Amino acid sequence: MKQHVLIALRYTLITALLLGIVYPLAVTGIASLTMRNKANGQLLFRDGQVIGSALIGQPFTGPGFFHSRPSSAGAGYDASASSGSNYGPTSKTLVERVEASVRSESAGTSTPVPIDLVTASGSGLDPDITPAAALYQVPRVARERHLSEARVDALVRQHITPRQFGLLGEPHVNLLSLNLALAR
Repeated sequence: MKQHVLIALRYTLITALLLGIVYPLAVTGIASLTMRNKANGQLLFRDGQVIGSALIGQPFTGPGFFHSRPSSAGAGYDASASSGSNYGPTSKTLVERVEASVRSESAGTSTPVPIDLVTASGSGLDPDITPAAALYQVPRVARERHLSEARVDALVRQHITPRQFGLLGEPHVNLLSLNLALAR
């Protein structure tokens, strides 16, 4: 019996070392060498300073910026509080928040507001919105930035990422990249 326990402990230790330390370090090392940007969180830099990640949403609230989805993550885009609100479709709190978001986003227009501009995602950290949501904001952003709508529309269309391999996912617009391009 003692021999079986010792063998089991040895295999547990070897497996823990291989799968808990060696394998993760090897995968991280290979990823860092072959896909440096992706392995390091797809960080975006300006003037040598990290200004964000293409993978995590950020709040953009000024009228001259494209707005992101509302966030249910803590005080807004707090990765340590990532989660959805868990409000059901009949929740009074959810309905009131969505109605307030619709009033805020639709100020001055009768065009229906795209759903992703007024509802939070499951994680609360989405960095992307739909092309429809980005194009909906073109008139406001163009007016606030004193640019032509055609120029801002063209910028949005340049930042639309199509489906991966033509069939996976949905087309989307990364807001940090779009707002950085707009700031230039």
